[in-house]
Amino acid sequence: MVAEVMAELAGLEDAKIREVNARHGDDHGVNLGKLRALAKRLKTQQELAYRLWETEETAARLLALLICRPKAFERDELDVMLREARAPKVHDWLVNYVVKKSPYAEELRLAWFVDPDPVVASAGWALTTERVTKKPESLDLPRLLDVIETEMKGAPDRLQWAMNHCLAQIGIAHAEHRARAIDIGERLEVLKDYPTSPGCTSPFAPTWISEMVRRAR
Repeated sequence: MVAEVMAELAGLEDAKIREVNARHGDDHGVNLGKLRALAKRLKTQQELAYRLWETEETAARLLALLICRPKAFERDELDVMLREARAPKVHDWLVNYVVKKSPYAEELRLAWFVDPDPVVASAGWALTTERVTKKPESLDLPRLLDVIETEMKGAPDRLQWAMNHCLAQIGIAHAEHRARAIDIGERLEVLKDYPTSPGCTSPFAPTWISEMVRRAR
């Protein structure tokens, strides 16, 4: 079954898609719409998901994350998987599609948030941003803003992006901290000049916050 799926993935390979993905650090050339269609056909298969993950191929790992049962993974399995997931898309899907649905999400959030590896730490920040938006109880938002104010400017790219997302969500979801969040963003100027396509919202936190608040009115 693994060999059949890998052959099908190879047949979906597109050189132009691989070239575009390579600019974002992802080493695969499979159209994600076609990948999702394949996952829909395969349905949930945990054992196959394990085998696909073990191939270490990016497209296979993305497919594995679509057909797995998120709650079936143990805490330590998820930790190992995250540390293995160096391709940005695999990292993002693992956090968003699997870890967020896991009973170990909060435990992993706390552990990853302080991890010395900035890519692992970015996962902790992504899970914290989820808490900021959906379950802010017990979070120390002023302290989060302190850390962002002190560390975001000099953080490595993946970690900086995750911290900036958290800054924006604090400003969007919590009116009492909005002015400070905007002020931090304006002073640090992180992603201020990030190229943004027409019709899309800039990731520059002050612009992002203002636009989302405007839409909610």
